Amino acid sequence: MGRWEPGARERLVVAAVELFADQGYDATTVTEIAERAGVTKSTFFRYFPDKRELLSAGQELLSRLLAEGITQAPVDATPLEAVAAGLERAGEGFGPMNREIAPQMTAAIASSIELQEREALKRIGLSVAMSEALTARGVAEPVAHVAAELGVLAFKQGYAAWVDAQEDDGSGFGSFAVAALDSLREASASLS
Repeated sequence: MGRWEPGARERLVVAAVELFADQGYDATTVTEIAERAGVTKSTFFRYFPDKRELLSAGQELLSRLLAEGITQAPVDATPLEAVAAGLERAGEGFGPMNREIAPQMTAAIASSIELQEREALKRIGLSVAMSEALTARGVAEPVAHVAAELGVLAFKQGYAAWVDAQEDDGSGFGSFAVAALDSLREASASLS
């Protein structure tokens, strides 16, 4: 496959996830990732500053989609309804490739402390994006922070349920994340 063919970024992510799962994160080199993806090492560095950033690919898009969904929620939406709108919007960032590589990505993250730390930073970034979008709507900071953290937990649980679903009914990741948020809302009602 020539380096000029489209989809280099996606091929690099898939190649990295496969290699991380097969031989471990620490044992995988940038050269191996580039070779498996059918691109040059310099093409790799055009897309990513290092191999650690591969698994964070798309975080900016997800943060933006979450914030846009919250911002565009109806004016009278509660904070959690706005978060649900953000989760639905974030679903636009997930396609078949995300679902296909999810088990390998989960295994790769579980096998590396560095990747676990990167994943934690990703979740913090998503929480900040949601919290800022909520406060921009006039939601008080403590409420915005709690709603954003519930949104992150719903994102995580929804992602796991979406990946584990036997069949894709076409509803996509967003519906799984919103269902997880609904469950969390019910569970939090019993905390009082």
